[in-house]
This record gives sequence, C-alpha cells and structure tokens, in this order.
Amino acid sequence: MVIGTLQLLLVLAFGAGFKRRFSYGAIFLLQGVSTLSSWPQYLDGFNNLLLFAAWPMLAACYALYSLRDLDTRLTIDQ
Repeated sequence: MVIGTLQLLLVLAFGAGFKRRFSYGAIFLLQGVSTLSSWPQYLDGFNNLLLFAAWPMLAACYALYSLRDLDTRLTIDQ
C-alpha cells in the first residue's frame, strides 16, 4: 500500500509538472529499469510484441527529462 501510494504521488507530480527535475527524473529512471529488466524477453520478440512499446516510452521520458526547462505550459513549477 505504501509503495503504491508513493508511486501514485510520483505519477501525479509527473503529470502536473511539479518538481520537474525530480519527478521527470524518477519516471525516467523507473521506466529505464523496467525496460532493461525485460531484456531476455526482447530476444523472443514475436511472442512479446507488447514489450517493444517500452522503448519509445523510454525515449519520450528521456526527451522530457532533457527538455524539462522548456516545459512551462500547464505545469505547477513555472
């Protein structure tokens, strides 16, 4: 329950743009860990096609983190 609550708060902070350096970075880190931990399943690609959606998501998280200072619209930290 505690871990789920913390994850929910992190996702809400990410969605609202609150503390972008921390929230965007934490989401990028968590996405990277989950993407790279599934590495053996990528080798059997035709049986795990849904896992390949994690790579564009990881790239989007990287783009958001690296461009976080330019993300000023509809964010709490302006």
